[in-house]
Amino acid sequence: MKVYQIILASLIGLLISPAVFANYNVRDFGAKGDDKTIDSPAINQAIEAASRAGGGTVFFPAGTYLSYSIRLRDNIHLYLDEGAVLKAASPSADEGYDPAEPNPHSAFQDFGHSHWQNSLIWGIGLKNIRISGFGSIYGYGLSREESRLPGVANKAIALKECVNVDIQDISLIRCGHFALLATGVENLGLRGVKVDTNRDGFDIDACRNVRISDCSVNAPWDDAIVLKASYALGYYKDTENVYISNCMVSGYDQGSMIAGTYQMDEPQAPDQDFNTGRIKFGTESSGGFRNIVISNCIFDRCRGLALETVDGGIMEDIVISNITMRNIVNSAIFLRLGARMRSPQGKAVGAMRRISISDLNCYNIDSRFACILISGIPEAKIEDVSISDVRIVQRGGGNKEWAGIQAPEKEKSYPEPSMFGALPASTLFLRHVDGLNILNLDVRFLEEDPRPAMYLQDVHNSSFHNLRIPLPQGQESSVLKEVSGLVFTED
Repeated sequence: MKVYQIILASLIGLLISPAVFANYNVRDFGAKGDDKTIDSPAINQAIEAASRAGGGTVFFPAGTYLSYSIRLRDNIHLYLDEGAVLKAASPSADEGYDPAEPNPHSAFQDFGHSHWQNSLIWGIGLKNIRISGFGSIYGYGLSREESRLPGVANKAIALKECVNVDIQDISLIRCGHFALLATGVENLGLRGVKVDTNRDGFDIDACRNVRISDCSVNAPWDDAIVLKASYALGYYKDTENVYISNCMVSGYDQGSMIAGTYQMDEPQAPDQDFNTGRIKFGTESSGGFRNIVISNCIFDRCRGLALETVDGGIMEDIVISNITMRNIVNSAIFLRLGARMRSPQGKAVGAMRRISISDLNCYNIDSRFACILISGIPEAKIEDVSISDVRIVQRGGGNKEWAGIQAPEKEKSYPEPSMFGALPASTLFLRHVDGLNILNLDVRFLEEDPRPAMYLQDVHNSSFHNLRIPLPQGQESSVLKEVSGLVFTED
């Protein structure tokens, strides 16, 4: 047989192989899709049948499938067709979700980050998982809190130590505390996914090789896309090699992004600090964050960009560019190196270095906090940060009495721009920083702000070029304390 004939025969064999292209319609296994019957037994039977054959596509035709826990297996593709809704059922006295598995390392992060089986869809230690289609997952019966009650679930999708995961095109609606919790996952792709939920959107925890693109995530009560590096796996693992591009994050009222109405009637997140809905690194940061790119993203009616490491993790080699923000309820840029140290005993304070942020356009930024808030701690400075080509329109109207505030250090506190209270500077609050370079910063106020434009404390070896910042009337323009090696220049 000639070589080309062998190749052709092999290709034909692949095309007809049931392990490659077999479909398993959940209705063939007894699923009703009538929004009344609990269909998870039939769905899990379809998954098991596909698994026995080496893998395949588990197909959901149009309908509403009430379900408790769905247990993934290797080489499984869940496909939700147009009009298909996988709906999390409310637990009853007799039925509910799989219980949260034991985790001896749960003391170092929140309950929800420490367990995976108490979810609508879960998989542990699997390979080659795909969830796609133009249907939706509706977390109707999921808890938005970190519930420890038997039979209760608080995540739509939870994956632990899986390899090769792809999620595309689906919509995730009202998904409890997490729309997606991915922990220790290698090679994760999220593309074209729409999330409109009540708490976290994507939690990417201790994962490597992650691509998030063309997604819209509305999360008014928590973070939209958040990178973490917890100790939930029982060992340290960095979140690294992450690319986030062409995404929109927002904090509109829950459900109104999917509906296209973009309502604004609910102003407060559970921490009473206005809407959340942002891209953030932290707060779980026992491990580190390395080699991460964020580009071409939109923030709307939410908190600003937040980079935080407070539990001993090292954050380095981060590039963020081409971001537009509107109606931001705290600082546009927040960098925090702290010492909460929610990690096993003996973990050293972390580091934050080699961070580049450029080409940001920000409108209607909250006036309580400085536009750019960068704060390390006395024993650990933030190092080698570059911020360039940033335009900010801040609300202004700050209280002139705030100019005399000495902001507390709060080394061990949960990191959030509001942790320091109102700040004594309108534009730049910089503390415990070495090697900061700011180039082409253009700031304007919707109302005059009487505070000094800049407050710098324990800042060294830093340069400021082309700062265009309105100066307050009758106040000093900047406060400098314990600084050295500062250079201010203009073209």
